Amino acid sequence: MSVVDDIGRQAQRRLGNALRARVAGDDASERAAVIWGRVGERRFTPDDPVWRVHADASMFPGGVGALLLQSLHPSAMAGVAGHSGYRGDPWGRLQRTSHFLATTTFGTVEDADEAVARVRAIHERVRGKDDDGVPYRASDPDLLSWVHVAEAWSFLTAYQRYASTPLDPDEADAYVEQSAVVARLLGADAVPTDVAGLHAALESYRPVLRATDAARDAARFLLLDPPLPWTQRAGYGLLASGGVAILPDWARRELRLPVHGPVRGAAGVLGLVGTKAVRWAMAGVAEERRVEGLSPSS
Repeated sequence: MSVVDDIGRQAQRRLGNALRARVAGDDASERAAVIWGRVGERRFTPDDPVWRVHADASMFPGGVGALLLQSLHPSAMAGVAGHSGYRGDPWGRLQRTSHFLATTTFGTVEDADEAVARVRAIHERVRGKDDDGVPYRASDPDLLSWVHVAEAWSFLTAYQRYASTPLDPDEADAYVEQSAVVARLLGADAVPTDVAGLHAALESYRPVLRATDAARDAARFLLLDPPLPWTQRAGYGLLASGGVAILPDWARRELRLPVHGPVRGAAGVLGLVGTKAVRWAMAGVAEERRVEGLSPSS
């Protein structure tokens, strides 16, 4: 390896570690050792679409899109605003979500089930009233279904747009079916199991979706005033643009984001650039993503 290659490799690894620490926490390496290194039965394998999607850099813009889309349900947004502490500790919330997603996708069945049980216990304590005075509880099966639909739709849409090799139709259906497994364990009901069902489920929620003041405030925080130093905002902006670009037109209209024209097209290009940069950086720490003694469930 030449000196130039060595310098490039070191830069790649530093950036990969920095990104992982931001998303997964300062103890990301230790957590990764548990998720990837624990021997035991797993629900999914590296060949499964859900593994491929959730391990890809497109999850960065996909996650932004999912948060924006989820905010359009008044009860879901009220729960986030009232209980998640996303403004006071946004990175902590992101890291907890990232750890849950990684554990339930790549970890052992035992660890995944323990993670689900912890989240279900938290959901039982989260309840209140939304901006219209409508009572909500985080454990409500229909609300859990909405959160899942918004996530699965956003993650799949981002992967199909920004991944190096998109899923074929059968693989995309398999992704929807596999991603529904954890949603059902969390208590969601009537979750879709194929792409057509996913699109239908998203449409079925349209009558209750709207941008409350809290949703637009969250969008401004997420897109215009993220808790990042100025030196990191340009890179984040690329990924955030990618998240905006995947949203349906009606969702962007509700949130007062660009809907048509060159601005929307540019957002998609910026998202692709940002995703490629993240993919390159995360390749620097990819050697830790090796499962020891993989024993997939039948």
